[in-house]
Amino acid sequence: MPASSVLSKWSPLALSFAVDCLFFINLCAWIFKCGCHSLWAGADMACNIHMAHARHCPFCAHGWPGQALVMIAIVAPQVFISLKTPWIWLVRLLAALALFPIVEGITALVLGWTDGYWTP
Repeated sequence: MPASSVLSKWSPLALSFAVDCLFFINLCAWIFKCGCHSLWAGADMACNIHMAHARHCPFCAHGWPGQALVMIAIVAPQVFISLKTPWIWLVRLLAALALFPIVEGITALVLGWTDGYWTP
């Protein structure tokens, strides 16, 4: 397989995964209002997970294993879209990028509800 063909096949996944990794915590902070910041601005230093008597952010409360499962949930459909669909490169990239907020949002809602994060 020529290098350009390999690049065309794998680059939508690589680019969407880079976006996932860079902005995962930003979307978490927006959804949960937990105090997290961008990776380059302190990350989880101000997260409510560090406050003993506060409700804890569902992503941070489950630690690395929970965050890894959330990331797998986000990346799995991106792998399918990027590598298994017959769409042109741009459509695969845009679809993979669109899956990031959709799947992280759904995962956040599920964890937030099951952890009782928004209950009074």
